[in-house]
Amino acid sequence: MQTGATLPHVTFKTRIRDEAVGGPNPYRWQDKTTEDYFAGKRVVLFSLPGAFTPTCSTYHLPGYENGFADFQAEGIDAVYCMSVNDAFVMNKWAEAQGLQNVQVIPDGSGEFSRRVGMLVRKDNLGFGLRSWRYAAVVNDGVVEAWFEEPGLSDNHAEDPYGVSSPETVLTWLREESAEKAA
Repeated sequence: MQTGATLPHVTFKTRIRDEAVGGPNPYRWQDKTTEDYFAGKRVVLFSLPGAFTPTCSTYHLPGYENGFADFQAEGIDAVYCMSVNDAFVMNKWAEAQGLQNVQVIPDGSGEFSRRVGMLVRKDNLGFGLRSWRYAAVVNDGVVEAWFEEPGLSDNHAEDPYGVSSPETVLTWLREESAEKAA
């Protein structure tokens, strides 16, 4: 993806809580589209290789969750975490992480990741197809800024982390705000 690009239209298979379902697992399927998440909003989207993985659970997701107020102060309406995991896994991970601010998006089939050029093989870790780590500032479905970790490739021996960190994205937002104010 590049700055100025429009996000692809994708339908995500989500599970949402619905007490009308009853029972111990009161969730139902609900399709949500790219437009549902991004239309009319300025958001930060970040994507990572997998729910419950070490860097993702220790630094990437918690950093965005804990810094949410800072992102709001810079004009961000929502922060989304995407992974090539299904809705069941993403919901359980959100619950385990105690998320209150960041919303998870399940890219279960990897369709969104593929269409933005970030779907990679991670067979070397037994993961199969997953998202490369990146972040973006998206305004009404259009990419304002793109933060891609270096080394995009299949079966990369490492899991680079830094370019897509919440600190990097927040620094960009603050600099951009300062430029507009000047």
